[in-house]
Amino acid sequence: MKAIGHTRNGPADDVLEEREVPVPTLSNPWDILVRVKAVSVNPVDTKRRSIHPIGENTFRILGYDASGIVEAVGSSVTRFKKGDEVAYAGAIGRDGSNAEFQLVDSRIVGRKPKSLGYAQAAAYPLVGLTAWEGLFEGAGIPVDGKGAEGKKLLVIGGAGGVGSLVIQLAKKLAHLTVIATASRSESQKFAQSLGADHVIDHSRNLKEELKKIGIDSVDYIYNTQSTEHYFEQAVDVLGVTGKLILINETDEKLPLGKLMSKRLSVIYELMFTRPIFGVELEKQGAILDRLAELIESGTLKSTEGHVEKWSLAGLKSVHKQLESHRTVGKVVLEF
Repeated sequence: MKAIGHTRNGPADDVLEEREVPVPTLSNPWDILVRVKAVSVNPVDTKRRSIHPIGENTFRILGYDASGIVEAVGSSVTRFKKGDEVAYAGAIGRDGSNAEFQLVDSRIVGRKPKSLGYAQAAAYPLVGLTAWEGLFEGAGIPVDGKGAEGKKLLVIGGAGGVGSLVIQLAKKLAHLTVIATASRSESQKFAQSLGADHVIDHSRNLKEELKKIGIDSVDYIYNTQSTEHYFEQAVDVLGVTGKLILINETDEKLPLGKLMSKRLSVIYELMFTRPIFGVELEKQGAILDRLAELIESGTLKSTEGHVEKWSLAGLKSVHKQLESHRTVGKVVLEF
């Protein structure tokens, strides 16, 4: 089968290459073999390509979002059978979806929404899981919004992949007042189209931007952008007992003492945690199935921004687009 990967770290143009490799065979009883039909690219792909060490003589296949067709199932698999259409985000530490076939643990896989094509279905699993886990598990916001009436959420980076699902889930399920940030006109319109009540400019001071729309503080912040750049601004605009959700690691020292007077909480979200530690894997499959239901009912929509043909040149181009930090929605590559 064809696969795209790398053996060393560096720029996409220099290190990504296409190879012929064997089709993987089932060994884990929980695995399914998927014929990949479409993939989308996330910041984690570019980070692992550029800085995460690779084992010696290892051809690492990246890719953490995919949709496709089940070709074979392991002996413990009961949720899927050959021919089923699926969507998933995969796991760090295993070969990814930038290949014609992929092995993935069935417990972290969801069914593909019947209302979506493969390209659309490849756009939402990773960002959907990240948004859901951060809001409803990490911050403890009720899925139905009961008990959170009148509360406000600020989404830093509302036009990105994660932000676009955070806006929809927070507005349409939890019924929060949602303020999204976006700096360009195109991004601002996109955030509004997803249901944001207000859109402000994150290239300016957040406190001042919120005051312009008559808001002094917010109850929750979901920061999809730089942790260190927005940390003190987030502390400033959060109300008493507010919660800050983060998804980007940092090596910078943060002034955590500033959290104390307001009793603020910081929550880190990583959707790979369950697969990494082998904990509650079935919950990710259940979340993806729930997201599929919400998409089929029209409550949520996938946010693919651009679709290209899967190829080495196409994947290199998408990596560079993501690193420009100017993409709207998700970029998808279709087989």
